[in-house]
Amino acid sequence: MEKDISVSIFEDNYLLRDGYFQLINGMPGFTCVGAYDNATDLLFKIRRSKPDVILMDIDMPGISGIEAVGIIKQNFPDIHIIMQTVFEDDDKIFRAIQAGADGYILKKIAPTKILEAITEVYSGGAPMTPIIAGKTLKLFRIGLKSVPDNNQTQLNERQTEILESIVNGLSYKLIAEKLFISVETVRYHVKNIYEILQVHSRFELINKQHK
Repeated sequence: MEKDISVSIFEDNYLLRDGYFQLINGMPGFTCVGAYDNATDLLFKIRRSKPDVILMDIDMPGISGIEAVGIIKQNFPDIHIIMQTVFEDDDKIFRAIQAGADGYILKKIAPTKILEAITEVYSGGAPMTPIIAGKTLKLFRIGLKSVPDNNQTQLNERQTEILESIVNGLSYKLIAEKLFISVETVRYHVKNIYEILQVHSRFELINKQHK
């Protein structure tokens, strides 16, 4: 018998936090092991709840979700973190990815999509919503002068095809069928896209620091 995926929630909005708690505990295969309204005493909360996956609100009072991701990844690198926000803020999205987030979704997506994202990240994937995929494509198509023309910061043709498919609302399974590759290969490419984004963000950060 497979163990449930244990999930901790960091969300300062009570109604949302309670909604996620009820959603996760109401579905077989998932267990909510902690629900918190802030990231104070973060490491204590993580050690006590021992989650496989964390749903992290990007904007919280005190320690922000972005700061929390960095702290968690330094101390518990094997925990998977999905960032959540109501905002479509490019800067915060890519700062969260740079901090080590394994996925990034908007709060307005359907409850079933939240559970799918938890399952995806637990399985080693990197959930990405169409809006985030669109912003990623825009970032690379426009190109930033602050980023050197380096292969490490560019998307290849296959990665671009996958992002375009996500933008169009295709699931990983449908993308795999469309491109005649396996679902695992799709996951592999999306993970690599996140890694490229992290490199991209670092170049931006270095450039800003030297201005």
